[in-house]
Amino acid sequence: MKTRVAPAVVVLGQNSVALGRQISSVLPGAKLYGLASRTSDVDVSFTNFGETLRELFAAGTPLIGICAAGILIRTLAPLLTNKGQEPPVLAVAEDGSAVVPLLGGLSGVNDLARQIAAALDVQAAITTTGDLRFRTALLSPPPGYHLANPEDAKKFIADLLAGAKVKLEGTASWLSESQLPIDPNGELTIQITENLGTPQPNCLVYHLEKIAAIDSEANEKQRGKLAIIGTGPGASKWMSPEVKEILNAATDLVGYKTYINLIGSLADGKHIHESDNREEEARAKIALDLAAEGRYVVVVSSGDPGIFAMATAVFEVLDRYNKPEWQNIDIQVAPGISAMQATAAAIGAPLGHDFCAISLSDILKPWEIITQRITAAAQGDFVIAFYNPVSKERTWQLAAAKNILLQYRKPDTPVVLGRNLGRPGQVVKVMTLENLEPTDADMRTLIIVGSSQTRQMQSNHTNWVYTPRRYQT
Repeated sequence: MKTRVAPAVVVLGQNSVALGRQISSVLPGAKLYGLASRTSDVDVSFTNFGETLRELFAAGTPLIGICAAGILIRTLAPLLTNKGQEPPVLAVAEDGSAVVPLLGGLSGVNDLARQIAAALDVQAAITTTGDLRFRTALLSPPPGYHLANPEDAKKFIADLLAGAKVKLEGTASWLSESQLPIDPNGELTIQITENLGTPQPNCLVYHLEKIAAIDSEANEKQRGKLAIIGTGPGASKWMSPEVKEILNAATDLVGYKTYINLIGSLADGKHIHESDNREEEARAKIALDLAAEGRYVVVVSSGDPGIFAMATAVFEVLDRYNKPEWQNIDIQVAPGISAMQATAAAIGAPLGHDFCAISLSDILKPWEIITQRITAAAQGDFVIAFYNPVSKERTWQLAAAKNILLQYRKPDTPVVLGRNLGRPGQVVKVMTLENLEPTDADMRTLIIVGSSQTRQMQSNHTNWVYTPRRYQT
């Protein structure tokens, strides 16, 4: 299989689980995804088939669906915009009698289909004419080779199928042992080269990687990985399939103990490296050093890792210290639902128009800057999401922010407080700006202050807050 991204084998019923396990066992790192209401004994459970499939596809994950081909095609149809970026997608019959490659011709789908078919002792339903006639995939060369001019491949293969001969310049056993019409006087040319240059007409160029394919695969196994993930505010149902897949594959978890506890059983069997919540730089260094040793390390943040969280800390450390051993680490940031999104959703749509986010912590930036930003946001009539409003050591900043806002907002402006979102003790309440007090909040509270347009309403005995899409002056 050409792709090195671990595939997802997706099943919709318990009858398919055994077949899914059989397929997963021959694909390194593969995870078995099962519909929560209909399957058990799977690696990852999901509740929404369409959303899960589209998230995995968008993340570049190869997909093997043990289901009808039609449901896969209809589900992924809105995302089919760039053939060159599609991961492999295959449909496998529930009884294992058919393996059908659907998408990902440029990313090795036919090779993956043959690998699965061999494990099931059936024939893969390859329909790509070039693959069938020439017994090789010119669009998806094996590891160690890179097709330099894929934009020329369509006409090149069409000419081959029309009867043109091809001369081979360079050495590549996967081509010389194929059924290509190789002829030293051919009107088409395939070049195997280490040199970069402009391809000539009627020519396909494959660049040799600096190391052989087998060495490349070994190097990939040794190359460390570092993922900075967001678990969402707390509930596991808010954790994305991508994050769950990363956690399943990880060897080491680095993070604040409270956040690691949020992932529950997904931490089982991992090496845990806990640290205090304020030790962001030390945490980032530990994670980078572990990844440099060849481990798959996950830095765990709640909410979204790029919003007042660990993603920035990792890049700051990487940029500031610039250690050579960190330069080969494969780094990934996986987003999560932020606290302001979860709070807003729990009460309606207060972020329905222009908004901004401001941290009231003055540990890493001076209060004068925070004051300037609150003032500017208030003057601009933005809805404001306040992070880190109050701590044991910081009790006056929220009151100071309130006083600034009252210069520009009416006293009855709606204010939403969300605390412990997705965790035991969740509280979401609404009050007015004039009644907001520091005792109403702590570090686990997210505060949303409405704009001049934000409204409260009652519906079905429920209090909702929303900011209209149309701005009226």
